Amino acid sequence: MSEVGSMDGPVWVLLRGLAREVGHWGGFPAAFDQELQLQQPGARLLMLDLPGNGVLHREASPTKVAAMVESCRKQLRQQGVTGPVHVLAMSLGAMVACDWAARYPQELKASVLINTSLQPFSPFYHRLRPRNYLAFLLLSLPGIGPRRREAKVLAMTSNLQSKPDQVLAQWLDLQRRHPVGLRNSLRQLWAASRYRASTTRPAVPMLLLCSTADGLVDWRCSQAISQAWGAPLRMHAHAGHDLPLDDPQWVAQAVGDWLGARQSP
Repeated sequence: MSEVGSMDGPVWVLLRGLAREVGHWGGFPAAFDQELQLQQPGARLLMLDLPGNGVLHREASPTKVAAMVESCRKQLRQQGVTGPVHVLAMSLGAMVACDWAARYPQELKASVLINTSLQPFSPFYHRLRPRNYLAFLLLSLPGIGPRRREAKVLAMTSNLQSKPDQVLAQWLDLQRRHPVGLRNSLRQLWAASRYRASTTRPAVPMLLLCSTADGLVDWRCSQAISQAWGAPLRMHAHAGHDLPLDDPQWVAQAVGDWLGARQSP
């Protein structure tokens, strides 16, 4: 768990996706915190790892999204966070945010979902683009090695990196310190594939962000959620699946604009 900001004010929980951890946020938290202080002075960021990732890499990843929610709730209790929180999450983490909002709406003030997909709103070939099927199979081979695996993940999830070697070096360092095993990666993938969201619009206010150039998850998945739940959607034209990595300022500004509009008379 990692923290940015003061001990007072609104709390924002940040959740990453499949086999990713707090460290994979890169420079986004700093950009996001700067924007948040304009809209919500004193806001605080808490970056949580899902079981099996990051500081929790020795734990077995749950095969149900609901169990990931319970882990997040437990971590917040351990930090003494008792009031409703905001959640910003991407991919698998956004599924966790959706389940959290559905089952414990009183615990969330609002949520931002980035490049995610949900049953029953999108077919499987939109939720994972077919061109990635072989790549996922290769990533599961035990002999591929960390550098090749992380380089492949970076190629699949990022479009706008001017210094990919620097990002890759950072990711390899994270993998050395908090290795995510193949078994946990597969368990997380299984949990994501099994999760089915309610067709009923959540009571928690939501903003959807996606990239139309996402090579991993079809942007129409976010559009389908937006249409089903009546949640606003903003689209980036060039970033990859890892939108906060590719354009952190755009994500921060999009959330800031949404917060500002919600606070206006």
